[in-house]
Amino acid sequence: MTKTQTRRSYRATLVLDLRGATESPDALIEKLKDTFKAVDAVVSEVRNLGQREFARVVDRRLPSGLYVQFDFKAPVTAPVAFREKLRLDRTVNRILIQSV
Repeated sequence: MTKTQTRRSYRATLVLDLRGATESPDALIEKLKDTFKAVDAVVSEVRNLGQREFARVVDRRLPSGLYVQFDFKAPVTAPVAFREKLRLDRTVNRILIQSV
């Protein structure tokens, strides 16, 4: 008997902090796609929403960020694993993962 994993559709919205980044935003997005592949997720669409000002600035040195949305299918455990992989990455400021 084989065990099959159910895959769900998710949308991840990430706010990137580009201060001090040596790579271009497109290179960072490709690196994030590789992180999705590492947690067994299949990215179907990527949308670069551009640089946006925060409605409420928490850190005055960071008044805006680059917003990127990823639509992907993954096992139920993937969102937690994805957050854990990006926990220490300084270029990712905020992560929001929604089940679609």
